[in-house]
Amino acid sequence: MPSPSRAFRTLAALAFATALCQAQQPESFPAHIRVDASKTQGTLRPIWRYFGADEPNYAYMKDGQKLIGELGEMAPKQVFFRAHNLLTTGDGTPALKWGSTNAYTEDANGNPIYDWTITDRIFDTYLQRGVRPYVQLGFMPQALSIKPEPYRHHWTPQAKYDTIYLGWTYPPKDYGKWEELCYQWAKHCVEKYGKAEVETWWWELWNEPNIGYWRGTQEEFYKLYDHSVAGVRRAIPNAKIGGPETAGGSGGGTLEKFLKHCREGTNALTGSKGTPLDLISFHAKGQPKFVNGHVQMGISHQLRDIDGAFSVIAKFPEYKNTPIVIGESDPEGCAACQGPQNGYRNGTMYSSYTAASFARKHDLAAKHGVNLEGALTWAFEFEDQPYFAGFRVLASNGIDHPVLNVFRMFSKMSGQRLTVESDAAIALEDMMKSGVRAKPDVSALASLDQHKLAVLVWHYHDDDVSGPDAAVDLAIPGLPSGIARVQVSHYRIDETHSNAYTLWKALGSPQQPTKDQYASLEQAGKLAKLDTPATVAVKNGQAELHFALPRQAVSLLVLEWK
Repeated sequence: MPSPSRAFRTLAALAFATALCQAQQPESFPAHIRVDASKTQGTLRPIWRYFGADEPNYAYMKDGQKLIGELGEMAPKQVFFRAHNLLTTGDGTPALKWGSTNAYTEDANGNPIYDWTITDRIFDTYLQRGVRPYVQLGFMPQALSIKPEPYRHHWTPQAKYDTIYLGWTYPPKDYGKWEELCYQWAKHCVEKYGKAEVETWWWELWNEPNIGYWRGTQEEFYKLYDHSVAGVRRAIPNAKIGGPETAGGSGGGTLEKFLKHCREGTNALTGSKGTPLDLISFHAKGQPKFVNGHVQMGISHQLRDIDGAFSVIAKFPEYKNTPIVIGESDPEGCAACQGPQNGYRNGTMYSSYTAASFARKHDLAAKHGVNLEGALTWAFEFEDQPYFAGFRVLASNGIDHPVLNVFRMFSKMSGQRLTVESDAAIALEDMMKSGVRAKPDVSALASLDQHKLAVLVWHYHDDDVSGPDAAVDLAIPGLPSGIARVQVSHYRIDETHSNAYTLWKALGSPQQPTKDQYASLEQAGKLAKLDTPATVAVKNGQAELHFALPRQAVSLLVLEWK
């Protein structure tokens, strides 16, 4: 197998071949982008800093600890992680779409036994690496479930998805015991981590109660929510708690009914009107297909989910300023599933999709006038699985995927959002209606923070087929007077930059890479810079940059001055 130096020579040869292939493509098309440094649109909120996974126990394993650390490094103590199965019964052995903590069991007389050993290990892993818990109250412990058997599933990607919905999805046999479980857990967290720390966390109930994850009625879910709020708030009066994490955006009316319950419904515990709601959450997913021998993404489906949920929330003036977290926001619905329709995951298509979709989430929040706090990417890692196995992950065996570098790009953006105009962009309404199926979407997201201006540029198309480069002309007028030159850093994700997957294939797709190969793959997975001019002249308050952007590639240009 190739040595590190030979590996990088291999990658360089591949870059040359890629460039040759691109040269044989149809002539590049122009994309004129204008970012006005004098026109701001309010604070660019860091909605990207939320992540999650079905399997909580992977977090404290070898590669899980590594990835949690990388997430925390991007924005220490500002990144949040949501995990399923934090209250599920079991010995902590993880599997696909499964995890457990054994937090609650009962003795022979039905008395509660609380054990926070595994939940502490999970939260310790987060907090020691600059990540905070987005605490999911779920799922139902076996001793509390009204249908305790069968309880644990043994799902594989070849099984039907709905075979997972067993005893952990059912309501409690005793709502008072559930409330006390929420109280005892929250109380323990205060004692272990301190009141000031836990008051920064988000708390939410369950997952997708409008589909198989909840085997009770919606009224029973409202009752569970009322008791959950009471339990957590008894321990943490200022806790930030909410829900309902509906599937399918508005969830066919589920989100609206939940909001009505919180606003005016009869509280199952107190009999009074309404229940506190500090966080509104729902899920939004795309819909990729495999057509004519290639993946075709469904970005329109995800954006319509978001648009529909925002429109529901906007109908409630009481919740105009309530923070919203899109609790799972992804190109499709199953991180652990495999198949040809999910072939976008390892390469740069996932990267460009993420860049293009996150920018539109900002636009949709502005359209509806709602308070978008975060968009949570449901992607982590699967321990001890084959390299680049086709799961929706951020890293594979400790090797970062290209998509992780989009979040590293986002983390370099701060301050005020700037107005962007692009003659190669797809209009938001058109994208929601029919996706990106004709011409590509080439546009940008930009920010200004004191002496730094950042522009994230993507070249996205729903179809994973080759196409010509975009010849980007980026004009940045409105820079402060007196600036003659700016320092420029140009970061890039494409076939040969910030892309360990390309190198792994060039090495022969080894499932047991040598130590030197592994080191090369680690380096290739980091965010890389293009060799471009380090400075650009500013004339009459305007800087201009010109570069080729391949299809499904993403660039971040950071301009700095004194």
